[in-house]
Amino acid sequence: MVKQETINTLVLILFTIYFNFIVKTLKILFIFGTRPEAIKFAPLIKACKKRTNLFQVLTCVTAQHREMLDQVLSFFAITPDFDLDIMMAGQGLFDITSRSLTGLEKILAEASPDLIFVQGDTTTAFAGALAGYYKKIKVCHLEAGLRSSNKYSPYPEEMNRVLADHIADYHFAPTDKAAENLYKEGITKNVWMVGNTVIDALFLGMSMIEKRGEAEFLRYFNFLDVSKRIILITGHRRESFGKPFENICLALKEIASSHPDTEIVYPVHLNPNVQKPVYRILKDCANIHLIEPLDYPHLIWLMNKCFMVLTDSGGIQEEAPTLGKPVLVMREVTERTEGIEAGTARLVGTSKETIIRETNVLLNDATAYQSMANAVNPYGDGTASEKIVEILAELDLG
Repeated sequence: MVKQETINTLVLILFTIYFNFIVKTLKILFIFGTRPEAIKFAPLIKACKKRTNLFQVLTCVTAQHREMLDQVLSFFAITPDFDLDIMMAGQGLFDITSRSLTGLEKILAEASPDLIFVQGDTTTAFAGALAGYYKKIKVCHLEAGLRSSNKYSPYPEEMNRVLADHIADYHFAPTDKAAENLYKEGITKNVWMVGNTVIDALFLGMSMIEKRGEAEFLRYFNFLDVSKRIILITGHRRESFGKPFENICLALKEIASSHPDTEIVYPVHLNPNVQKPVYRILKDCANIHLIEPLDYPHLIWLMNKCFMVLTDSGGIQEEAPTLGKPVLVMREVTERTEGIEAGTARLVGTSKETIIRETNVLLNDATAYQSMANAVNPYGDGTASEKIVEILAELDLG
């Protein structure tokens, strides 16, 4: 006589075969090309890959940025299924857009995905959304709905995001305000507020760093006295090239001079429009350390150690407050207004005087500092990826 346990096992096997036969897995193609996109996609890609009964995951990189992208792929152990490798010396927006779009035509024909995911506001995100539209493939937009309401600031990111939003079929907004922005533009279907996956990535990254231990990071930053207050600087925006960037550098020079007990660390972007003014103005300042761009783990380790951040980066405006670090945003406008309203960040523009004044406030006024450091981060709690997976599991693409 066949044992009941054997019968139960056979029933389970038959049910699994039947389920896999009638339930088609959703083939998802993630398209990205820059470091920020890779960071924000990494936890979502990993979450989707865990659900092999529901999703078939493919990744395609345009390599709009090569080296900085590859660092993140290596750290999070993501091997792209397709690599367009479009980056070339002196590339401009026309090059990135046209080469991405042409390359994606072939990839989409070969992969034949059910869904395309694009992220944020890059030229790759816009080209990916447009390619999906041309092929009549459903497009998901991660980090939908952010707006500065100035199409030239950030440039070209503001219009990249707007156009991707209006092409996309499914919209994953990081905040209520981002969702409201979509509603105001008539995008009212398939909008979900899920938080920002950059927080998921930060928690994942910090846990990986903790397992590696601090020793290698202390060796890497051996030029720093980590007992001192450290100011982390990042700056690369196109709209700041020229005089605005010179103003930023002049402000940093004065801050360094008036606070010799403070260490300023500036990983300098590779763009010549950034490198030239930064090295010309700041190279001889004793307590300003001009270093090569940092890979993701070294950046978030330093961010965790620093006292405050001056930046024009979008992602850092979201990451630093999670670590309790006040952020001064060196831009005239920001599409991440939630941080300004929550008090985790302050918009200081590119005025030399304003940057100096607001930095001095945080360096000299403990109450003002604590007010920003303890403000609640509006960008989520690290569960955005799981929320998105659950939404995708319920999607009806018909």
